[in-house]
Amino acid sequence: MLRETIFILLSLFFFGYADPAPKCTRSSSFVDFESEFELVQHQLRGHFKIIDDCSFRVSQFDMLSGLDVHFWGALASDFDNLTSGFIVSDHKLNHTYSNFTFDVQLFPNITWDMIHVLAVWDLPTASNFGHVLIQNVTTAAASAPSGSDGETKVSVVHTEPTMFDNCKVLNEDFRVRWSLNLKEDSIEIGLEGATGVMNYMAFGWANPNATDSELMVGADVAVTGFKEDGLPFVDDFYITKYSECVKNSEDGSVEGVCPDSIYEGPDRVGLVNDTRLIYGHRSDGVSLVRYKRPLSQVDGKYDHPVNQFANMTVIWALGKIRAPDTVLPYYLPQNHGGLPFETFGHLVLNVSQHVNDCKGPLDAGDKEDQDIIIADAKVPLVVSSGPAWHYPNPPNPVKVIYINKKEAPVLRVERGVPVTFSIQAGHDVALYVTSDPIGGNATSRNLTETIYAGGSEAHGVQASPMELIWAPDRNTPDQIFYHSVYEKKMGWRVEVVDGGLSDMYNNSVVLDDQQVTFFWTLTKDSISIAARGEKKSGYLAVGFGSGMVNSYTYVGWVDDNGVGRVDTYWIDGQDASSIHLTRENLTHVRCKNENGIITFEFTRPLVPACSKRPECNNIIDPTTPLKVIWAMGSRWSNKHLTERNMHTVTSSRPIRVQLMRGSAEAEQDLLPVLAVHGFMMFLAWGILLPGGILAARYLKHLKGDNWYKIHVYLQYSGLAIVFLALLFAVAELRGFHVSSTHVKFGIAAIFLACIQPVNAFLRPPKHSNVESPTLNRIIWEYLHIIVGRSAIVVGIAALFTGMKHLGDRYALENVHGLTWAMIIWFLVGALSIAYFEYREKQRVRDRIFGRGNWVLGNEEDDSLDLLSPTSTLATNKESQASARMEVQLEPLNR
Repeated sequence: MLRETIFILLSLFFFGYADPAPKCTRSSSFVDFESEFELVQHQLRGHFKIIDDCSFRVSQFDMLSGLDVHFWGALASDFDNLTSGFIVSDHKLNHTYSNFTFDVQLFPNITWDMIHVLAVWDLPTASNFGHVLIQNVTTAAASAPSGSDGETKVSVVHTEPTMFDNCKVLNEDFRVRWSLNLKEDSIEIGLEGATGVMNYMAFGWANPNATDSELMVGADVAVTGFKEDGLPFVDDFYITKYSECVKNSEDGSVEGVCPDSIYEGPDRVGLVNDTRLIYGHRSDGVSLVRYKRPLSQVDGKYDHPVNQFANMTVIWALGKIRAPDTVLPYYLPQNHGGLPFETFGHLVLNVSQHVNDCKGPLDAGDKEDQDIIIADAKVPLVVSSGPAWHYPNPPNPVKVIYINKKEAPVLRVERGVPVTFSIQAGHDVALYVTSDPIGGNATSRNLTETIYAGGSEAHGVQASPMELIWAPDRNTPDQIFYHSVYEKKMGWRVEVVDGGLSDMYNNSVVLDDQQVTFFWTLTKDSISIAARGEKKSGYLAVGFGSGMVNSYTYVGWVDDNGVGRVDTYWIDGQDASSIHLTRENLTHVRCKNENGIITFEFTRPLVPACSKRPECNNIIDPTTPLKVIWAMGSRWSNKHLTERNMHTVTSSRPIRVQLMRGSAEAEQDLLPVLAVHGFMMFLAWGILLPGGILAARYLKHLKGDNWYKIHVYLQYSGLAIVFLALLFAVAELRGFHVSSTHVKFGIAAIFLACIQPVNAFLRPPKHSNVESPTLNRIIWEYLHIIVGRSAIVVGIAALFTGMKHLGDRYALENVHGLTWAMIIWFLVGALSIAYFEYREKQRVRDRIFGRGNWVLGNEEDDSLDLLSPTSTLATNKESQASARMEVQLEPLNR
């Protein structure tokens, strides 16, 4: 007996229970304050009541476990006050709680005047799971309703929309909660599901006259979910058929699982939609949407009255949801699936009978709803800052870190693969990678941390970004964090993994809007391709073309049996009937879905070994830029492509991928300066420079040296315009890139054109005392003529390759028309030259046989210097040369 007494006394001493009910006064004005916990994360729910000056009671308490969780006091609920709060009790909350009730003693030095916010706080992550705002009971009583005896009563000061009177388990991942309000003839229903962010939750009353096999037909249900922007929605549906909602294009009628308002038209939406959204949130992978509907005062055409005292059959379902499109502008549920997955059902429910069989919080298998960025060695990660909308670890400051335009995403890196950060978040945000989950310089909190990259110098702005390169190695832990040195909790988690797509493929680029990463490796006859979505979706599609129409598209998804699929399609229209499954020869096909991120891979030949099928024209030329587009959506199937616009997000423009160079650039509209460049080059190479040559060839019959002046002025004008057009293009494209055929032809043409003035300056003069020209003169004339005409030919080639380059780069619809216009222009010029040549040959012949006394070109005074025609005088002897000499030199002057 003595031994047992000693054991009890020691236990009470060491575990602090010597006074299980210490004497506490009830003098504080906060005593008897009651409230429900506001759920922030970890599915925390519960009821809070202050018992006396030094204790409080928590009841109906649910919470998923944390790391080191305590009750936490603060002066206010803002970020600065919460993070600088304090522990108020030695009561620890380090496991999962399910409908628990317990009393908590405050520390002796803590009073209620010091606590305006009581939070459930995880110390290692500075994370708020939930809290109550404590009010003075006297102040709260002033606004409380009076009782029948005239006295003011205070019970629950604040109620939370996450709390209900009743809860029923529908399946292990889906619950329905409800509270009755008989005075208002209404019921508030909460649908709670551990389901995907792109899934719907449906619940409602079956047709009272239906058999068990036809419960859906005629049912009145509410469909809830979350939109792409993260906002909740609820809509009232009426079911007429076991199918998705379909609109008849002929008479506009609809049937299937459709909203009430679609049957009556947009003018009667408020009259037939009886559901009203109250609240919705998504946390820890669990969706909760609370809505309100009448019990008896309902539209009898599409809604069933609910007898709160009767047993009534209700139905429920979970499944994928389709976003609005131009035909049906509603969020519409798709097929809910079948066995072995329990995604729909029915049961008998009496809403007036109290029931609570929801034991503990829902625990989703995938709690991570945050965007995931997968780092690539060849693509820098753009680090910026912006407002906090959906920060994953509240509380948080007003401004947080964004990576690639995503708010505080999970960053996944690979060991051995360098990561490049382009830091442009402002000089007040210095990026660093740390072991500390809170950031903001752990040494300021008297803690130690390991810094893996960055620091106080790692800051920059958009105009002058700072580049930081970090290579995680085999000693880097699996989980670390990125944060700012100057402010706590601006960043989030870094996952460090072994190997990945970056190691398996030689090249990669990020496609338009930074939502999809495209990988490839070229071999002699084939190409291996991989694509990875950077946000959660049900399928990922990557197409080759400037748009959806007339494109070859590869779609990766995981079917209902959990099997990864990659199929290829030829798309020749805007609707689902224009999507044609092909039989393209794909090998090494893989597709997987990791936490909603779709990744698929395949290998295909560069040139398909087939003919007479659409996919046989899907040829990849590695030397030609490949235009790549993408789309994502909630669901894909080869058997049910009956709806338009199945995708919920698409690329806004193609990306031109240079397969051999391993780079990419966005498809752009034609830049005005490039249009001016093309026009000026046509003016020079299509009119001025050829005109100068024609003047020297066919206008020598003009008196004096007018032919020569026309020749020189046109040539110099053409050269000036060529150089001006070249400067425009170089300035607009910010560099001189010798890559395309057009640029190579252009450089060659300009080089040949620049030789001509130099050649003219070095021209050997004629000698008046000889009848025939010197050898140097003959060589010069041949060189001058050949180089000039070669420049024109190469310049014209540059014009045509320039048109083709613009067509390939900007997908201009009128390129072919402009090309044909140039062809016609030069054909007309060629015919004109042929005519002039014919006329000149006749004149030469007439001169030789004495039929005339003038030959076009026989009055050339080429003793004038081409650059300075007034520097020397023409000699009379040159103009009186014999006909034999003129005939000999005639071919050289052409």
